[in-house]
Amino acid sequence: MSTPLTRRSQWMGVLALAGTERLQEAWDALAAPPEYNLVRGPETGLVMVRARSGNGGRRFNLGEMTVTRCSVNLQGGIMGHAWISGMRPDHARLAALFDAMLQDPQHSDELRRTLVEPLLLARKEHLARRAHEVRPSRVDFFTLVRGED
Repeated sequence: MSTPLTRRSQWMGVLALAGTERLQEAWDALAAPPEYNLVRGPETGLVMVRARSGNGGRRFNLGEMTVTRCSVNLQGGIMGHAWISGMRPDHARLAALFDAMLQDPQHSDELRRTLVEPLLLARKEHLARRAHEVRPSRVDFFTLVRGED
């Protein structure tokens, strides 16, 4: 079941994983880019990555990761946010702008069709290619049971 929150989570993820060049091309292709104000950033900092051993053990600090975040406000009052891995301020600004525009009913349908869906398709194709590349090196571990036990 698709809710506004899951749809937004999906497009924020795909915008974060997209290339900066692809987002810049989409921004440049807009007939009338909206006016906006930067609310926060883009600014780069560190976040602590936490993990679990075996996906079920106690949490532990794995290490720190560099993240760039940005928040924008469109003229109509819609806020957009982005958190991007690495030090990529342009990517974070563009992702925040598209997040805000995708929340606006005036732009959302066209941007989903022309930007989000092609990015999702490209991501799925990339993951399928990657799975196909690593499949020959897959190792299946098993335990042989001996008759003496």
